[in-house]
Amino acid sequence: MKMIFPCFRKLIGVDTLYAIEGPRHVIEWQPLGDSKWLIHKHYASDYPRYQWVSELLAEAGHAEAISKEEWQACLARRSGEDERSSLPRVLKNWSFAANTTFGVDAMATRAVEVQSDADVRWVLKQTREAGLPLLVLGGGSNVLLHGDWNGWVLKMAIEGMEVLSDDGRELDVVVGAGEGWHKWVMQALENGWNGLENMALIPGSVGASPMQNIGAYGVEVKDRFLWLEAIHQETGALERFDFARCEFGYRDSIFKQAERDRWVIVRVAFRLDRKAPLHTAYGAIQHELQELKVDVPSHRDVAEAVMRIRRSKLPDPNVLGNAGSFFKNPILDPEEFNQVQKRHPQVVHYSLEDGRFKLAAGWLIDQAGWKGHRRKGCGVHDLQALVLVNYGGATGSEIWALAQDIINDVQEKFGVQLEPEVNQIRG
Repeated sequence: MKMIFPCFRKLIGVDTLYAIEGPRHVIEWQPLGDSKWLIHKHYASDYPRYQWVSELLAEAGHAEAISKEEWQACLARRSGEDERSSLPRVLKNWSFAANTTFGVDAMATRAVEVQSDADVRWVLKQTREAGLPLLVLGGGSNVLLHGDWNGWVLKMAIEGMEVLSDDGRELDVVVGAGEGWHKWVMQALENGWNGLENMALIPGSVGASPMQNIGAYGVEVKDRFLWLEAIHQETGALERFDFARCEFGYRDSIFKQAERDRWVIVRVAFRLDRKAPLHTAYGAIQHELQELKVDVPSHRDVAEAVMRIRRSKLPDPNVLGNAGSFFKNPILDPEEFNQVQKRHPQVVHYSLEDGRFKLAAGWLIDQAGWKGHRRKGCGVHDLQALVLVNYGGATGSEIWALAQDIINDVQEKFGVQLEPEVNQIRG
C-alpha cells in the first residue's frame, strides 16, 4: 500500500510537530515561548537528513504518528488560531474558451483554481476518490481540446518569487508555478537578473516551462534551470527534480514521457546571472538591434528585439486564437538529412552539436503550400506557417484534422514526419 502524504508526527513529551510532505521534505514546528511557533522547512539533500526523515516516517525514537486533526488541534492550542484553511472553490461546467489561447469552446465537469500545495492535494484527493480524470492547466497556451473534458481541471495559480541565494553575481530564485512566464522574465530583467531574455513574450506559465523545455533564439529553460518541486498525483508526496532527473530534450522532458500525468509541478527554481552572456547569433535578433539603433546591446535590448520579432510573426491570441508554434522542428540523423537534402537542396536546416540536423518545420509547411490555407473556422496563419489559428467557432477536432492533413502532406512531399508541439487533450 502506498503511503499518502502529508504524514504528521509529534515528539513524545514535547510540543514539537512535523508535517512530512514527501520522502525528503519536512516542515517542523518548534515551540517558542508560551504561545508561538518557530517554523523550519527541511529538504533532505544528503543521506543523513534523508535517514532522519525516514526515521520520522517509521516513528523511530520519540516520534509518534498523529492524525491531521490532532496535528491541527496541537497547532491551535499554542497559537490560538485554527490552522485549517478554507477549501478551494469548485466551479461546475467550466469553459475552456476563456482559459486557453486557442479559444476552443469546450467544457469541463469541474474546475478548481489552486493557490497552495494544500489546495493541490485536496483536488488530487477528490479526483482520486471519485475515480475521475484530472487535467492540470497552467496558462492554457499549449493545449488543444478535442472535445469536452469529462473530469476535473486543476488550474494552477500558485504565485510568488523568492531569492534563495545571491553571491553578488549569480543568484538562485524560486518561482511559483502559476506565475505567468513573460511576467517572470520581465521581472527578472527589471531586477538585473539575466539569462532568460531570449524567451521573452513566450506565453504560458512558469510551471509548464520545464515540462515543455520551452526555448527561443538559442536559449532553452534547461540552460537556466536549477530544480523544480512537484506533487505526486497518487500519493501527494512532494519531491524535488534536479536537472538530470528531468531528462530534458528538444521541447521535451520526463514529464512528457515516463512521468507524464503523474505529477503537478508547484514551483521552479532558476540560476540567473547578472553578467550572463548575450545570445544574439540569430540573424533576426541582429536585424532588430540594428533597427533599434543599438550598437552595444543590454539584456533588456535583446528582450526588446525578441519581442518585436515575435509580435511581427505571431498573432495575438487575444485577437486570433492560437497556441504559437503548433509543430516541432524535426531533427534528423545525418543519413536521413542527406536523403532529404538530395531531393530538396534548398531545405532550411541547422547543424546540431551532436551531428544531427534540425529542419525548419515552417519552411516545409510553407513549401508544401499550406501557409495562409483556410477551412471553415480554422487555418494556417498567413505570416507564419508553423501557427494554426482559430478564426472563430472552430472545434478542436477541426483544428486537429487540419494538422493531420499538413503532417501527411509534408510526409508525402518531403519524407519528413512532423510532430505537434501543442499537447492534444482528448476527453
